[in-house]
Amino acid sequence: MISSAASLLRRGAARRAVQSTGAVSATSATKKASVQHSFFRSMNSASTIVEDDDSDYGFGKSVPDNKIPEEFIEEGEETIGEWTGCTRKFLAPLSVSQSGSEILNNPLFNKFTAFKSGERDRLHFRGLLPPRRVNMKIQKERVLQEIRAEPSMIRKHIILEDVHDRNETLYHRILVDHMVEMAPIIYTPTVGQACKEFAMRYRRPRGMYFCEEDRGHMAAMVYNWPEKDVHVIVVTDGSRILGLGDLGCNGMGIPIGKLSLYCAAGGIAPHRVLPVVIDVGTDNEELLNDKFYLGVQKPRLQGSKYYHLVDEFIQAVRHRWPNVLIQFEDFSSDKAQKLLNKYRDDILCFNDDIQGTGATTLAGVLGALRAKGELPTSLGDQRILIAGAGSAGIGVAQVLYQAMLEHGRSEEEAKNCFFIADENGLLGTERLDQLSPEQAMFARDTDGGLSLNEIVNKHKPTMILGMTAVGGLFSEKLIRDMGKHCERPIIFPLSNPTIKAECSAEQAFEWTDGRCIFASGSPFDPVQLKDGRTFYPTQCNNMFVFPGIGLGVTLCGAKTVTDRMLYVAAEALANYLTEDELSQGKVFPDLSTIRDVSKKVAIAVIEEAIRTGQASRLDEKALADLDAFVQKKMYDPVYVPLIEKKA
Repeated sequence: MISSAASLLRRGAARRAVQSTGAVSATSATKKASVQHSFFRSMNSASTIVEDDDSDYGFGKSVPDNKIPEEFIEEGEETIGEWTGCTRKFLAPLSVSQSGSEILNNPLFNKFTAFKSGERDRLHFRGLLPPRRVNMKIQKERVLQEIRAEPSMIRKHIILEDVHDRNETLYHRILVDHMVEMAPIIYTPTVGQACKEFAMRYRRPRGMYFCEEDRGHMAAMVYNWPEKDVHVIVVTDGSRILGLGDLGCNGMGIPIGKLSLYCAAGGIAPHRVLPVVIDVGTDNEELLNDKFYLGVQKPRLQGSKYYHLVDEFIQAVRHRWPNVLIQFEDFSSDKAQKLLNKYRDDILCFNDDIQGTGATTLAGVLGALRAKGELPTSLGDQRILIAGAGSAGIGVAQVLYQAMLEHGRSEEEAKNCFFIADENGLLGTERLDQLSPEQAMFARDTDGGLSLNEIVNKHKPTMILGMTAVGGLFSEKLIRDMGKHCERPIIFPLSNPTIKAECSAEQAFEWTDGRCIFASGSPFDPVQLKDGRTFYPTQCNNMFVFPGIGLGVTLCGAKTVTDRMLYVAAEALANYLTEDELSQGKVFPDLSTIRDVSKKVAIAVIEEAIRTGQASRLDEKALADLDAFVQKKMYDPVYVPLIEKKA
């Protein structure tokens, strides 16, 4: 009797559960995905008997543990009312201390006209917006229509940055969904012009500025920044902006652009990034005499005053944010390596022009070797001509050199692969007193002073890398001569912006009869030769590496950025290339895949940090499902509900 009664009670409970399915569905729609899965697992810990059931499972049959009706889990978008094009599924709300017009003027929280009626009421700005609720999809379409109707790249940039200044979520959604189209607008090649015109187009404060007048106050100044949890800082002193030289305070456009890529490509949330200019003055006469220039109109600080200022900045930001990653960007060659050498072994930092460019170029070179049908270990068999002995050129040489050692080559064997030339010709030991230690490492015992053409004809390089910012430096004769000595020469003119490229894609393919493997610092359109063959040049851009490195080291709490991390980042990027892309002559993945590329790079960096004991936040247990962990931590720009923080 007791057993029979218990059976009846169970059946009655099951029947009531079925009758209240609508209520269950409504409840489940408010649960977060992880909560949903937990709920259904607990529901299905034993098969449930359903008698009065009109579902596909049939009357009186058991519901298998692994078959949950899709309508219980999946929830589509609404089609009517203010929720049209949106979903009602659970999104964790964001508590904000602001309300009313303050929210509408804060780009981190503003949604333009996408605020629902409930938010307009509880956040006290009903009536401050037009009545129609427009979802993100329509907002995005409107911005894209405006951008695509504008022929000028700098005007496109201004339109997009206007959105950035008013609605960061929409801005980053546009970048994530349309990276191929937007990357040239927010970064190279357009960002160079944006920097040159920075003062004339200045509209809204973004980032922080530190100058000599701030000495002694920086520890307090950093608390003026409103965000408490900064993960990544990109800092420049404006001394070597792309290939444009000293732009001083106008160089702020570079950290802003880089951090946009950190957010969109690397999945770092926008409230966790900080662009910085250390304004030590400028030696640009035009800016010194420009009444509209916004920076310090004095000659650049030099010597101890310069380094003391930078050091105070480093200490101040690390005092407030001890685990922050500091990325040095566009510092002049005479300062960049010294700063990197001072801090790289003690704090979490890296120089993108030296290490980022090196890792990205290494990935491109490894991809090029694959395209030639060679193994990565054949890197030590190459003869590498690098035009440009500044921080970028030497940084690339250092990373390639380290990769050769990784592949088992001796130091002497690796050094003999390099021919590095500056404006005075091939670096030779006769100039050791004029070279930095990093340059001296690659100085050759013979042939010092040879020109590029002489190097090509005597030493027959298999690849040439350009980092000179001298537009057109690679002449037709130089490239044709190289093509005579090498069946498939690797040609990478890496200087930015486009006008500074050592040669164009069209020139490289034409002068080698389509035999070269090509990548460039700035984007070039596909090239069609007279015989009808079409080639697709790829961009050797640091954006393929630095967002993933930043994501990886900040997630695992790395102590420093090691050379080995740079190598595994380059390897992960090179391995991402598909055989189809290689067959088309591409040496970098399609830009539309950059979020996934960044995830793979981050995973490789985290694995290396854990292996070497560098990860302070993760251990070997995290390796079990690292892909899911990183994916979950990546910022996804969607509108979330806002609630007012109670005092």
